[in-house]
Amino acid sequence: MTRDKFISHLRRNSMLMILLVLYVIVATTAQGFFTLNNQLNILRNIAVPGMIAFGMALVIIVGEIDLSVGSMVAVSACLTAWIVEKLAGNAIEPATWTVIAAFAGTLLFAASVGFMSGKLRQLVQVPTFITSLAMMATLAGLANLITNGVPISSFPSWYYVIGSGRFWGVPVPVFLLAIAFAITFTISNFTALGRSIYAVGGNMEAARLSGINVWRTKTICLMMTSVFAATGGIIYSSLVNAGNPTIARGLELEVISAVIIGGISLFGGKGTIWGAFIGVLFLGVLLNAMTLWGFNPYVQQVIKGGLILGAVFINFFIDRK
Repeated sequence: MTRDKFISHLRRNSMLMILLVLYVIVATTAQGFFTLNNQLNILRNIAVPGMIAFGMALVIIVGEIDLSVGSMVAVSACLTAWIVEKLAGNAIEPATWTVIAAFAGTLLFAASVGFMSGKLRQLVQVPTFITSLAMMATLAGLANLITNGVPISSFPSWYYVIGSGRFWGVPVPVFLLAIAFAITFTISNFTALGRSIYAVGGNMEAARLSGINVWRTKTICLMMTSVFAATGGIIYSSLVNAGNPTIARGLELEVISAVIIGGISLFGGKGTIWGAFIGVLFLGVLLNAMTLWGFNPYVQQVIKGGLILGAVFINFFIDRK
């Protein structure tokens, strides 16, 4: 291996090495960190931001950004609870089919929002930073409108299983995280759509001239991210057993920071789903470690904010190099 290849290899895997160093430090200083149960708890805690981060990674690689994912999580949780409530009527225990119908309606709604975001971006020709900001406000208002500002709790008794249940000892959200990873990893690495995503993010005009449908590619990425966010809303509604319009506030910042920490360029065209996973796992381990170390929650927020700022600067510096 030449010196240049070695340096390139180090640069590509720098975040993984930092994560390993963090693991060693925390494992030797925080009691109970390296237990199987704690490791599963970390994976469960990063399940929702993780699956959204995989979709966000594709959106950023294709050269866009989506700030509405936090509001999408909230409105999806509320919409799921609202549909179950309306379909169940006065039934004490809502039937399973009402929950299935609520899932289908919520995911279809999320896909429609992603589609509208893509079309709006195409028609208005303004950055998605602006269109998704508008969508964020709209969805947050819709969540309050659906619930009238009051959490809706209308789920059947078994509903907790989605967010808190376990199969073979592994939390259910971890399985959903693995499925989201498998889908996005396969798309980005082994499909024509994945090649189009990198091509559009690298040079949109060159991609267009080579025959790639630029706006369809962007729209598909936005739709996938919305659907992942809606799935996260369903998980959160299960965790709190209600559709609450105030959940997931600020989640978009956590997701975007994880993607940036994972080495995905804010300028598009560069990055991997594996990198996004490393980024979200790094944040999850750090937060878990600070809790075990007994850090004040406000101190944790300060450290987390500083880390995000540092990651943005490093990302900007590397891209300029």
